[in-house]
Amino acid sequence: MMNVLHEDAASGLAFRLRPAAGQPAARLFLLHGVGGNETNLLPLADTIDQRVQVVFVRGPLELGSGQYAWFDVRFGSQGPVINAAQADESRLSLLRLVRAMASTDANASVPVLMAGFSQGGILSASVALSSPEDVERFAVLSGRILPELEPHLAPAEKLARLSAFISHGRLDDKLPVKFAEHAHSWLTRLGVPHEMHLYSVGHTLTGDIVGDFSRWVSQQTNLV
Repeated sequence: MMNVLHEDAASGLAFRLRPAAGQPAARLFLLHGVGGNETNLLPLADTIDQRVQVVFVRGPLELGSGQYAWFDVRFGSQGPVINAAQADESRLSLLRLVRAMASTDANASVPVLMAGFSQGGILSASVALSSPEDVERFAVLSGRILPELEPHLAPAEKLARLSAFISHGRLDDKLPVKFAEHAHSWLTRLGVPHEMHLYSVGHTLTGDIVGDFSRWVSQQTNLV
C-alpha cells in the first residue's frame, strides 16, 4: 500500500499508507521536512510495530519536482522567518486529515500520534498542542515549537494529557539545539509530559535517533 498515493478530499492532502496488521492499535502520522516528500520517512516504517497504522503525509506546498513543504521559511541572521499564515493553514489541514481518518474507524477510537522531521516536527507539535483531543502524542525530530502557536494552545487541563518526544542534534547548523532546549522549557511550563534526547550529530536522523523514537512509539501505544 505504501506505493499508492492517496488524496484526502477533506484536507486536500496526499498521503501514503502502511496498513496495520489486523485492527490498528494506533495510528501514526509521519511528516517530512522542507524540500522533501512523504517517501523520505518510509524507512521508519520498518522500525514501527506492525500493529500500528502509519500514514506518510505530503506537504501542501510544491517547491519543485518531488519537493514539498508545510510553509515557506527564510533563514537569516536572526534565525528562521516563517510564513505564519501558511503554517497555520497546514496545521488546520492536518487536523482535517486526522479527523477524516478517525471517522472511518469502525468501533473503538484509535489512539493517534504525530511525528515529523524538521518542519514536519514543527507541524506535529502545532497540531497536538492546539488539539490534544485529536492527537494525543507527538514527536519533534530536529524541529522546534513555533512561538506563533501560542494563541492556539489548548487549555492546560487538556495539554496535561499529552505526551511528547523531542530529539535534536547538538551540532545542528540548520535549527540550532537552542530550539530543542526552548521546546523542553516551554513544554515543562505548560505541564506537558515529555522526554528529550540530544545527540552528537547535525540536522539529520540516525539509527540511534530512530531507535529511541520507535521505542517511544511502542511505549506510548502499550505495545512493549
